[in-house]
Amino acid sequence: MQGKTIVITGATSGIGEVAALNLAAQGARIVFIARDKKRADALLGQLPGDAAHAYHLADLSTLAEMKRAGAAIAEATPKIDVLMNNAGALFAKRKLNVDGLEMTFAVNHMAYFVLTNLLLDNVKAAPPGARIVSTASAAHHGAQLDFSDLQSARGYSAYGAYGRSKLCNILFTRALARRLEGSGVTANCLHPGFVNTRFGDSAGGVTAAAFKLAKLSAIPPEKGAETMLLLASSPEAASHNGAYFDRCKAVTPSAAAQDDAAAERLWEESAKIAKL
Repeated sequence: MQGKTIVITGATSGIGEVAALNLAAQGARIVFIARDKKRADALLGQLPGDAAHAYHLADLSTLAEMKRAGAAIAEATPKIDVLMNNAGALFAKRKLNVDGLEMTFAVNHMAYFVLTNLLLDNVKAAPPGARIVSTASAAHHGAQLDFSDLQSARGYSAYGAYGRSKLCNILFTRALARRLEGSGVTANCLHPGFVNTRFGDSAGGVTAAAFKLAKLSAIPPEKGAETMLLLASSPEAASHNGAYFDRCKAVTPSAAAQDDAAAERLWEESAKIAKL
């Protein structure tokens, strides 16, 4: 990874932080998006190596902030060797952002979609073997997309909305991979496992309490980051495009996650929402 540039979201804690520190130790330059300046400064101070690491402050729950961050990175970072979409959230109660989007859908799917599209030319400008890695989840199993209710207005539940957002991540990866064929760039996604991180802590109510209890048996972030690091750095991963990984191996996702018609429709609907 010496001399390569990595752009990563969700890097100030959990598996994203582990990945950023690990890749920096391998000689990569880390550029990350953070919402909290204090956490961003803390990570920046910990990143090893002599590369010109940098961060951009943005709240990836709104379209305007997604676009602002994407444009700023695109201008400042001409070539991106690895784009890692990793930021995510879960909300106990249904909340809408300023764009009228349900927050889980906005943060977990639309931020991936918008940033990737805005940075795609920069990734393509990198040497062959550039990659886009997105954090999905086994929580997609059992989820189905209702294109008449992508904002979960009917029968909202925290876990239901989260599972659908993770299904979106896999469908997005499949649609993106098809668009990248022949470009020298690959796109894959992963399930990191149930990891003991800050994830779910701010969900609120019994949801946050349930996560706190469940984390007693969760794996450490170092273990959870292994598949992410494999997809970002290993030569073997370059032979995969549009795959879903679990425990460092390509595995078959749910039937709903293999629906190419749904993947294309989600791409089209997302482009309309983002006005891209």
